[in-house]
Amino acid sequence: MSFPYTSGKKRLTEKALRITIKRKDPRFTGALGMRTFLLQKILSCIMIIIVPAALFAADSGAAMLYSNGTSWLNGSSLPKSSAIFSGDLVQTAAGSIAKINASGSSLMVLSDSLVQFESSAVTLKHGGVAVSTSKAMATRAGDVTVTPTASVWTQFDVTDVDGKVQIAARKGDLTIDDGTGATTLAQGQQTTRDESDTQKTKKQKSGAGGAAPAAGGGILNSKVAIGIGVVAVAGVTTWVLLQDGEPASPTK
Repeated sequence: MSFPYTSGKKRLTEKALRITIKRKDPRFTGALGMRTFLLQKILSCIMIIIVPAALFAADSGAAMLYSNGTSWLNGSSLPKSSAIFSGDLVQTAAGSIAKINASGSSLMVLSDSLVQFESSAVTLKHGGVAVSTSKAMATRAGDVTVTPTASVWTQFDVTDVDGKVQIAARKGDLTIDDGTGATTLAQGQQTTRDESDTQKTKKQKSGAGGAAPAAGGGILNSKVAIGIGVVAVAGVTTWVLLQDGEPASPTK
């Protein structure tokens, strides 16, 4: 028995295997290689920054504010719409209203009112708000706190004028805590509470219901804004490092 593929000098393959070794282009190992390395490092840093910033955004309870008429945000004239954050002050002029859309809640800031947005609650300093919420968003007016009894779709109104807090349960039941105890206000009912003397004195000194409060707080001090600013700085740094007199294209 003969084996034609192993006898004599006949090769197993008709063509010899050729290995070609090419010299690496030095243009990809010098400045360009260093820039690529730096870019990878910077992108890694940006990802480290972006992830916490996204978490801050989720935890910050930011909302959107829409104005119909003359309104102020932290003492500054409000455009048609703006993002707001916990701690921001919203004020409406006479004959104007503003609407706050938050996750699971919607608030109408009535005419000639001053409120402070607090993510899961709102503090009414003067005027009135109409609240619609499915997340039991509370409303505070002086020592009075109004909270839906359950995390179901609830609608209620709260007004605070001259030390009198009026509450109306439009849809769903409410729990009212005035500092002396908690009571339940059933759907379709309304009640009135008096502010404490301490709260009245504070409002008289602060002049609630008068001129718009001084600008500050809120937007510029929010975690989201800080995170966005850091990401922007990192992006500018990346752009600066990529600007080089050497062309990136190997054909030039």
